[in-house]
Amino acid sequence: MTAPVIPPSPTREEYAEQYAAALAANGDESIFERAEPIGLFVDWLGDAKGTEPNDANAMTLATVDADGAPDARIVLLKDVDARGFTFYSNSESAKGRDLAVHPRAALLFHWKSLRRQVRVRGEIEPVSAAEADAYFASRARESRIGAWASDQSRPLDSRAALEAAVARETARFADQDVPRPARWTGWRVIPESVEFWRDRPFRLHDRLRFERGRDGWSRTRLWP
Repeated sequence: MTAPVIPPSPTREEYAEQYAAALAANGDESIFERAEPIGLFVDWLGDAKGTEPNDANAMTLATVDADGAPDARIVLLKDVDARGFTFYSNSESAKGRDLAVHPRAALLFHWKSLRRQVRVRGEIEPVSAAEADAYFASRARESRIGAWASDQSRPLDSRAALEAAVARETARFADQDVPRPARWTGWRVIPESVEFWRDRPFRLHDRLRFERGRDGWSRTRLWP
């Protein structure tokens, strides 16, 4: 090993001492009897809310730009239902420009405390204006001001320039509601495949992939 900062693979004793609770929770075989992925995802997200130190709904969003180069960043899941996985951002940001060119995406949830992951792939659809309005209205006033102030993903001269933009928009909306900017919206990933992964000792992990077909979801257990 040339990089001592990288921890070695755990020994049998370390598995037994450090990971016993998580590994015991990951031994339930009933997940392989689930008929569809959304309910299982909601259950796992509920588990993560009780164990993760913060932002159990954080997910990696992977997109492809106009030149075919992949990109990824962490965003927050804001809704999940039978339609898919919803998040919000500035449509003029890097992710927004990517999605306008290639309306497909991949998501990755990684819950370290549970030693679990969920991978999602699918097409993108914009949320309705009513959905975007409703979520925007639920945000803190300061966050709504920030959505007006920020030219997301564009060059910024200094922190002072950002603070000046926030002060300008704060004054503009003084004593009135802060509406949603037209450039601020949401997207829904319509899942075509959802894969659940959970840690088991010595890389003998469990993997379960759901794929959507004309007649609903099919499931396949995968080799680790």
